[in-house]
Amino acid sequence: MATNNYLKHQVKTTTQDDGTLLIQSEIPLGPVARNTGEWLHRWAQEAPERAFLMERSGAGWREISYSETLQQVQALAASLLAQGMGPDTPAIVLSGPGIDHGILMLATQYIGMPLVPLAEQYSLIPEAANRLDYCIHKIKPALVYASDGQKFGNGLNRESLASVTKMVSTNVPNGAWKFDDLLQGKPGQELDDAYARVGPDALAKILFTSGSTGNPKGVPQSQQMLTVNQAQYLSCLPMFAERPPVVVDWLPWSHTFAGNSTFNLVLSNGGTLILDDGKPVKGLFERTLENLRMHVGTLSFNVPVAYSLLVDALGKDKNLKNRFFADLDLIFYAGASLPPEIWSALEKMATEVSGKIPMMTSSWGLTETAPACLIHYQGGATSGMIGVPAPALQTKLIPYSEDRFEIRVKGPNVITSYFDAPDVDAKSFDDEGYLITNDAVKFVDANDPAAGVRFDGRISEDFKLLTGTKVQAADIRLQALAALEELVQDVVVTGADRNDIGLLIFPSQAIAPANDGEVVTDIDYCDQVIDRLKGINKTASGSSNRISRALLMAQIPSIKDAEITAKGSLNIAAILSCRAGLLERLYDDSDEACLNIS
Repeated sequence: MATNNYLKHQVKTTTQDDGTLLIQSEIPLGPVARNTGEWLHRWAQEAPERAFLMERSGAGWREISYSETLQQVQALAASLLAQGMGPDTPAIVLSGPGIDHGILMLATQYIGMPLVPLAEQYSLIPEAANRLDYCIHKIKPALVYASDGQKFGNGLNRESLASVTKMVSTNVPNGAWKFDDLLQGKPGQELDDAYARVGPDALAKILFTSGSTGNPKGVPQSQQMLTVNQAQYLSCLPMFAERPPVVVDWLPWSHTFAGNSTFNLVLSNGGTLILDDGKPVKGLFERTLENLRMHVGTLSFNVPVAYSLLVDALGKDKNLKNRFFADLDLIFYAGASLPPEIWSALEKMATEVSGKIPMMTSSWGLTETAPACLIHYQGGATSGMIGVPAPALQTKLIPYSEDRFEIRVKGPNVITSYFDAPDVDAKSFDDEGYLITNDAVKFVDANDPAAGVRFDGRISEDFKLLTGTKVQAADIRLQALAALEELVQDVVVTGADRNDIGLLIFPSQAIAPANDGEVVTDIDYCDQVIDRLKGINKTASGSSNRISRALLMAQIPSIKDAEITAKGSLNIAAILSCRAGLLERLYDDSDEACLNIS
């Protein structure tokens, strides 16, 4: 087990005349690799037989060592070069995490060929195909890869990919390259020369944002962004280098959390990444538990909904609980705040098993920042704390309201432009080159910046009532979700240019209350929602945080209408647009479906 000798937060703060705060880390940035290939070469030499990637294969596991990974990466890279591929011929990936996908990712990065991993839903769900087409037209790929030609056949057969070369691992369609055949490539001088040209500015990949405010945006990821980010992690959390990390992970590589942060953290520190083919959803979480009964990690990276399911499962399975916590150094969550009851349960279970609590923490960042920008690394965090700036990052906090600040960043792990989107660039960076994030933070201790900050929602989701009263929608949403718990899947806070705050509620799919096809009609269910929301209002201080009305929607968020993003979060703008009729019903006091909360 790692020593868990945490560093102290060290920051320098400068206050400008207008109240803007400039905050930088005083911890120096450690050594930065020239490219991701340096990590692979290092561990292929220092730990050639150690497993790098593992995935399920039948009842057991397929694994590939560091020496095998380097050999296959170089062979595939040589084959791609022989086919005329390189920096000007992007490749897209339709399927999720897998060993072959990992080899392809490192092979393309080895020769400076941009890789674009797309959300699996774009190929698997017909209603999301328009987003696949959008990304294809934006990237203009020369190559498309899928793990299974049958499973991803709908994606591979899109008209937008008709002239694009296909590469497939299993169920290979006619005319497509078979992945294994390309592993017969012969490395030589051409490969050595291509690798030598891959420096910090080389484009490693393009990630598409989830498109919560419109079409997905292409975010270039340079080699420097990826390698600097890992140096930032290691400067703040040297425990990652104390022993090779082992991570069991289900999260998609189309998202920066798993595809950049977790994958590269394991690779750069010579660890093992075990690919969990389960998910924290009904019918698939059982597979995650099956996998954890065979392999557990030394580091745990996950999202709050998964930890909630895990706590419930571990409470019923003492043997699995003992395995999970026995050698665990860190519990890291992202995507949303970890509910206090889940945080406490994890602490209690860890103490029962090992007599100590692993480091529990989070950070903050975006696809545009590769991702980590702020990291809480000194221990003693509570849910919602996201820490202080990472080394080499410049952070600007602009006063927004009372003790709330808008956060902007720039540095070697932050983009300076989007992919082929000058119109987006014009409104995404300020005149000093800082990325405008539209995220808000609050200091943990107003008198001590080194204590770090808490995430406080997205400023772009705030609004004003007709009275001019400002409403922080993120706070209202979190309060509502905490009060409604098992009754709901999610809520949308409304009230812009209205007299009062309302909620459009997506009921829990596990409950399925009676409905008329558009709204919930189940009287008992409606009464429970009313009672719980009235409980919130008992502590409301005024119209800025008092919920006056609610409407329970029968239809789940629509993927076809982009009401839900690839990573599962709500697209608020799309929901309010697509459900304009329901929004009007919410504010029609004569409509029986409108629940009166006040």
